Amino acid sequence: MSSTQSTAQIAGSGEGGKAFPIPQGMSLSYWLQGVRASPLLDHRTTEQLSKSAEVVIIGSGMTGTLTAYELLTRPNPPKSIVILEAREMCSGATGRNAGHCKPDQYRGFAKYSELFGADQAKKVLEHQFKTWTRVVDYVRKENVACDLWVGDTLDVAMSKEVASQLAAVYNDYKAYGGKVDHINYISDSAEAEKVSRLKGAQALWAWKASTLYPWKLVAHLMKACLAKGLNLHTWTPVTSVSASPSIPAFWDVITPRGTISTPTVVYATNAYTSSVLPSFAKYIQPTAHMCDKVVPPRAYAGSRALQNSYNVRMPGGTSYSINPRSNTDGIILFGGNNPNQALLKAYLDADPNRLFDDSLSNFKPITDAVRDLTSTAFEGWSDDAPAAGIGPEYSWSGILGQSADALPFVGKVPDHPGQWICAGFHGHGMVHIFNCAPGLVTLIQGGTWADTGLPECLELTPERLAKINERANNVGKRVV
Repeated sequence: MSSTQSTAQIAGSGEGGKAFPIPQGMSLSYWLQGVRASPLLDHRTTEQLSKSAEVVIIGSGMTGTLTAYELLTRPNPPKSIVILEAREMCSGATGRNAGHCKPDQYRGFAKYSELFGADQAKKVLEHQFKTWTRVVDYVRKENVACDLWVGDTLDVAMSKEVASQLAAVYNDYKAYGGKVDHINYISDSAEAEKVSRLKGAQALWAWKASTLYPWKLVAHLMKACLAKGLNLHTWTPVTSVSASPSIPAFWDVITPRGTISTPTVVYATNAYTSSVLPSFAKYIQPTAHMCDKVVPPRAYAGSRALQNSYNVRMPGGTSYSINPRSNTDGIILFGGNNPNQALLKAYLDADPNRLFDDSLSNFKPITDAVRDLTSTAFEGWSDDAPAAGIGPEYSWSGILGQSADALPFVGKVPDHPGQWICAGFHGHGMVHIFNCAPGLVTLIQGGTWADTGLPECLELTPERLAKINERANNVGKRVV
């Protein structure tokens, strides 16, 4: 594999409280490659940092930008909001994913039920559908140029065992009263193969979802925020946050370019949370994943291009996510937890700093697994002779913020009055953030959790953290 590693030593805490370097070099995702001329990438609203602000938001991805947007567009907005971004605008997970906004509509019911109970599990799945709806409604209402596609997404089981496991969860969710009338469940393997175009498909579940260009959606929100007075500073990493020694109830947000004092800090830092909030090293684990850009051959181009997005479920709990960008350039993006993710994880574990390093690119085993799927499962994929410009072109890394109990943390940071967090999306930020960030703003403005409309299990509470600690002690490892 190839990697360009350039890191800045920033005091943080990784596994076991060890300090780690935050990478400053980075691979360029498909999304970041496509916007190299945007002045937002290195925008600084003012030459110097403010000495103080009403609100300081750390992170300029979907969470940080939408939090600012909600604060600025509601009644009585703060007089000053500063967003601090360690590198380019929206260069973290939002700018590195595979472009899916796919609400889980049954599959997570078993896992969430085990962790939080069936009622909360049902609420989480309903929340994801509401979030997807909110994203689509906003993009359409505001006419956001972000390549929005709405169509059928497919969960495809590639073995009888996987099909049986998924069917059991689906049936349990349906029996509990979960809404499934919008899901087309195909249990006949021949029909599943025909609909999915995947040889060996045993069953599939289809429902409406979306793909989009996530960076451009954030850019649209960011421009609206800047027009309303937001102060954005890119390439301004936060090294620490500490109680102000001179202003009671204020926090000093410290950067290499100066210190900002504020009564309100928002951590929109996802996988990088423990670099500025060390106590969260136990609760949000950074783990690099890879996405591959693939140019389809003639058999999957033009009128024969893929018309669905996918989650291809493989034996052993692995999967591929597939975004075919069928309404734009037809480039196919492969992500997910593919069968060779274990090899990537072993490589990462050999040096803990790599868990945070999104300069990683072209990890061969991940791309080999993509080649294997396309050549063996997609009928006719390999019929054409090899040619330049066809097949996997390159891959990039993104850092997942894996939550210790599989769901994001939203709310007050315990024992840190004035500090708030919305992070730990476990690889599913696009179906959480558009409701979680507005919910966080409701709390910041004095609302109750009930006012947010979010599932109770998403709230960050001391009790939730205690349960995670108890489970970790009993099991001996983090629950993921």
